[in-house]
Parts: sequence; C-alpha cells; structure tokens
Amino acid sequence: MIRFLISLIIGGLVGLGGGLVYGWVIDKAEYIDSPMSGLAQSYQNDYTLMIAAGYAVDQDVDAAIDRLRRLGMDNVPIYVQEMTERYITNSGDIEDIRLLVALSEGLGRLTPPMERFRQLNPTGDSP
Repeated sequence: MIRFLISLIIGGLVGLGGGLVYGWVIDKAEYIDSPMSGLAQSYQNDYTLMIAAGYAVDQDVDAAIDRLRRLGMDNVPIYVQEMTERYITNSGDIEDIRLLVALSEGLGRLTPPMERFRQLNPTGDSP
C-alpha cells in the first residue's frame, strides 16, 4: 500500500512538472492584438453605448468618431444611426436610446424615429 502511495505521489509530481514545463516553455501562450472589429456584435454595441455616454458628457464629436473608427466601420455616422434606429425598433433601454440619439444628432444623422427622443436630456442634468 505504501509503495502504491509513493508511486502515486511521484507520478503526480512528474505529471505536474511536465505540465508546467510544457505550458510555460514548450507551448506557451501567445498574446495577439486583435482588432476591435473582431468583437462580437453585442460587445460592439456596448462599446458604442460607452462612446455615446462619453459624448453626452464632453460633446466632442471628433473624439467620438475617432473612438468609433476602431470598430472598423466604413461610415461611422450611418453606423450610429442604424444602431440607434435598431434600438428604437427593438424597444431598447430608454437611457441607451437617449444617449444614442444625442450622439446621432451630434453626427448630423437625426431621423424622424429619433425625434421624440431628441428633447430628452441623456445626462439627466437640467437644460
């Protein structure tokens, strides 16, 4: 019985050591900078909402466009417009819609479906 336990411990240590050597030396992980355009659509939507929230605070259209270009969109204003209309059509969260409408309006892409959300202040501050 003792011989079995000793063999089991030695085998576990050899296996653990071999696994560590393999994982850290032979086939270690490689970190690759993936483009943001490779994100899943839900994460791209979340990122766009974060940019819209930032725009509601600083009102800097150029910074918002630069940040959204990282998603690899050909035309940022049309992308924001389409996303805003999709959120309106799918009855998305009202605060998200307000933020997107403010950004879309800042980009010059205000459409009739967005009009009823236009007057609403996305930051919650008094006008």
